[in-house]
Amino acid sequence: MSTPGGCFSWFSWSKSRNPKPSPTLQQPSLPSVEHKGPERRQYITACDHSLSDPTTWWLSTDISPPAYNSSESFDAQVIDLKVDEIDSQLRSLSMRIHAHPELGFAEVFAHEILTEFMTAHGFTVTKSYLGIATAFRAEYTHGKGGRVVGVNSEYDALKGIGHACGHNLIAVSGCGVAIAIKAALEAHNVAGTVVLLGTPAEEGGGGKVILLEKGGYADMDLCLMCHPNPGPINSVGVATSTALQQLDVEYFGQNAHAAAAPWEGRNALDAAFLAYGSISVLRQQMRPDHRVHGIITSNEEWLPNVIPDHAKMQWVARAPNASDLALFVERVKNCLQAAALATSCEMKLTLGQAYLDLRQNSVLGGYIPCLSRLLLTCFSIGAEFADVMKRYKVSAVAETSISASTDFVRSLEPHHHHYNVLTSVFPKGNVTYVLPALHPGFAIPTEPGQGNHTAGFAKAAASQKAHNATMLVTKGLAHTGFRALRDEAFFKQVKAAFPS
Repeated sequence: MSTPGGCFSWFSWSKSRNPKPSPTLQQPSLPSVEHKGPERRQYITACDHSLSDPTTWWLSTDISPPAYNSSESFDAQVIDLKVDEIDSQLRSLSMRIHAHPELGFAEVFAHEILTEFMTAHGFTVTKSYLGIATAFRAEYTHGKGGRVVGVNSEYDALKGIGHACGHNLIAVSGCGVAIAIKAALEAHNVAGTVVLLGTPAEEGGGGKVILLEKGGYADMDLCLMCHPNPGPINSVGVATSTALQQLDVEYFGQNAHAAAAPWEGRNALDAAFLAYGSISVLRQQMRPDHRVHGIITSNEEWLPNVIPDHAKMQWVARAPNASDLALFVERVKNCLQAAALATSCEMKLTLGQAYLDLRQNSVLGGYIPCLSRLLLTCFSIGAEFADVMKRYKVSAVAETSISASTDFVRSLEPHHHHYNVLTSVFPKGNVTYVLPALHPGFAIPTEPGQGNHTAGFAKAAASQKAHNATMLVTKGLAHTGFRALRDEAFFKQVKAAFPS
């Protein structure tokens, strides 16, 4: 595939249709990404997306089926009519965020307008929640007691290409889900609480992990969110994700004149190239569900007639789950350490914030582990969210695991190592490992070759059709969350399906 898809390109097992010719796509004019505050190091984004079949993508020229008629039940009317009532407001909010992209932990504008919006809709809002400047908590409680449903909104953008992962849509979906559940609690006089968390820095900063470690999810009984992707027209899917570990490595050698006395030097660049070659060889023995990819970062101080005394690399290792990732990271580290040994260089290895696999709740959304390791995971389509989405003529697609990663998952604690110290990684935080959760992907119209993390996807995330698809998923998540609040027997099934 020439161009990777985007965050959670879910629909790899769906039935293919005849591919349409690829139109010539002009690069859209995108707003520059605002990054306030001190200069920060380059970050590695968590998303990957490489398993989507482009022949199944929903194109902008495709015609959507008729919308679901909300008159089927009173339950549907309360939630659906509320989402319809605020639809234009959510569209405006989405476009304002899209037009003003901001990097992780610098989402000042999005933080301000989202908190203003939730305050206006009757929520008690805490800005800069738990000491994170651009995080927030918006809470509404009806009656006394009851359960707590959490909802996540993301709103960070990507450097240079803006909202190329559609986080403007995730932001307003979270608002819509929370407001619709609030309306249902009031209309049905159900005791319960809905909490919207504004979670910054999904693209590499691990905002949810930090919030989790600070207690941001402690009072929740379940948590919901969604994500846009390429995929078949009017479709949603629930899949797991890969576990990810970032590795930053530096080699330190000794300068020398490359012609007059090269024997006096220790070449750090040679160490980097040996490491790169070793990891390339490692790929021959990697399992098909493992990935490792990296770069040698540039150094303006290098000269062809001077033995380089410093080189730096950035790597990302991926595996289906935590245990596989830990073993695979050790193999990658061995390659890095061997290069240092072979060149007599010193090595500094820094393990960044790791993201682990996404665990979807089988009752909320439909995840069931497969017996076959090659299939990774398979999925039930009869669960609550999928059943609700059928009302809107939106099909639930069975999926395998994907190569993307997200901070809506278990995290591993970052460690700093030198080449002669082997220390395994230890569990530190999580979301889907701590409470029942649902994180469906949903298709938006996407041009061929323009999946997540492309300029074309940023353009797609601003389209009216993408907004309409977001509103349908918003309704589905609100129905699912509200049922967990009002239906004791259903929630017991949700809890029973959550591994302790």
